[in-house]
This record gives sequence, C-alpha cells and structure tokens, in this order.
Amino acid sequence: MPVAKTMELAGRMVTRIGLGTNRLTDTPPNREFLSAAVEAGLNHIDTAHLYAGGESERAIGAALAPFTHGLAVATKAGYHGAGRRPERLRSEIEESFTRFGVETIALYYLHRVDPEVPLVDQVGVLKEYRDAGRIEHVGISEVSIEQIELANSLVPISAVQNEYGLGQRKYDEVVDFCAERRIPFVPFFPLRRRGRAALEEIAARYGATEQQIALAWLLKRSPTMAPIPGTLSLEHLTQNLAAVEIELSDEDFERLGSGHALP
Repeated sequence: MPVAKTMELAGRMVTRIGLGTNRLTDTPPNREFLSAAVEAGLNHIDTAHLYAGGESERAIGAALAPFTHGLAVATKAGYHGAGRRPERLRSEIEESFTRFGVETIALYYLHRVDPEVPLVDQVGVLKEYRDAGRIEHVGISEVSIEQIELANSLVPISAVQNEYGLGQRKYDEVVDFCAERRIPFVPFFPLRRRGRAALEEIAARYGATEQQIALAWLLKRSPTMAPIPGTLSLEHLTQNLAAVEIELSDEDFERLGSGHALP
C-alpha cells in the first residue's frame, strides 16, 4: 500500500513533513525564507515560546500571520520547571498570541511535563484556552503512553511530539500507540544520530540524500507520522519536502530499521 503524502493535523490536511524552527531568529532574511517556504508547499510549521528567545514566534507571525490557506502553525509552552505551573503557562500562552499577532492558534503543546505539578493541572490550562476557542487543538510533548492517556481523559490530545528517528527509537511503543489511536505523532530531531550503515548505499540507489531516506523511513514507519526537521535553507527545505515522493521497499525499510550493516 503506497505511503500517504498528506495527513490531517490540527484540522488541516498537511504535507507529512513540516518545519522545525528552534534556530529561527527574527531577521528579514528569515522572514523571506518563511514566505518562500510556504510558496514551495510547506504547510506545517512548529515552534515554541522559548525558541530563539521568542524570536521564532515573532518571525513566523510577522511573515505569515494570520495563517490562512490551510497553514498549521503549532507552538509550545512550559519547557522550564517554573514555566509549567498554571500561572506561568497562561503567561507564556498569552505571549505566543502577542508574538504571532493572532487571536487563535491551531495547535498548542505542553512542551514538557513537570513531575512536581499534577499533569491534569498543566493540561487543564490548555483545556481552558481550547474551551474558550483560542486554541483549536491541544498537544503534549516528550511523554509516555500513560501520560497521553491521562491527558486525553481531560481534553482530546490532537498530537504527540517526542524525539524519534532512525537513531533514536526510545519511543517505538508510543509511535505504535499513536498509530492505533490515529493521533498524529510529530517527531522532533528526526534526523539526529541517523547512524545506520545501510543508509548511504540505499540513498545512492534511490538517487536521494541520506536525510531524505531517513525521512522516508519515518513516513513508512507509521501512517500518523509527521516529522519536523529544522533548517534555515530553502534548498534543504525543498529536499525535505520531496522525501514524501520516496517509496521505500519493505526490504529497505526493514534493513534500515534493524540497524544491521549491509553485507
């Protein structure tokens, strides 16, 4: 069965490869990059309150607000300990609205779970904004299956964002759980530590880059997978987006996933 090129995320049909923006500062060249990226077909952008000291959100808002034409812009709050407490979460969420220059945000994640604060209190803040119509969808990041289930008992969880890729398979069970429940799984750092001996040979055979093959593997790994590799280069972005056109054979998929070297 062919691997789908698009999927639903935050109520929008998006290409299954998005853009991570943890290094995006608010400069004229970066605003131009964002506009050109959307022109090139990008329709899923991921950021966070803390990225580049807030400049990532500001750049995205300045270049692209009000986020029309099916563009899914996601952000996150609550990375640091004190930032996960309800009062601080509300403050960071409000700052996101100001930086973007919008009244509603498509997808908002709890960036990290604070073990010192009940999870229902942390997710409850996002639920407040969802109930008020200011956040359309709620996500959660770096979490276990148990944490997803607990959060989902309070508010529908529309996306899970954990670190995952060929070189980081800690969350295999979470990936499978999300696929079973049809929850979008949005892996960050999907190209970190690719570390597969077969990657170079397989990439050459498909006429692709190693990064494209690593992304194609992720897309085949789960039907609800939507990786967000980061880049500030339009060339690299278009290469990443083109990975949706690569259909790995079952044999190559298994070889890459097993980590075994080619004979």
